[in-house]
Formats: sequence, structure tokens, C-alpha cells
Amino acid sequence: MPPRGVKGAKNARMYEKIKKSAKGRGRSTKTAKRIAAATVNKRRSAAKRSRSRKKSSGGKKRS
Repeated sequence: MPPRGVKGAKNARMYEKIKKSAKGRGRSTKTAKRIAAATVNKRRSAAKRSRSRKKSSGGKKRS
């Protein structure tokens, strides 16, 4: 189960795959979880996807 910061089905799948890969390379469970979460967050940040979308005011733009 991914940590709360990992949102979305695609990111959750990526988290699990990275965690499994790190465990396969001999990392501890705790370290594998940390590596997976950091990697998913790094990729989210690089793609400029925020965890939550900001709502626009919906009003007219001031000049």
C-alpha cells in the first residue's frame, strides 16, 4: 500500500513496482518503501503535476 502522498492508480502501480525492484536488489522493506515514494514524487514533480489542483476564482481577470 503506497503512502498517502502517492495519489492515482498509475502512481500506485509505479510505487509497488519500484518497491518490489528495490527489495529484489537486497534493500530492506523500509528502505525500499522510501526509495519508491521518493522516486514517484520526483517523477510527479518533474512532470509538473501537483498533488491537488487549484481552483480558479472563475471571475473576470483584473487588469
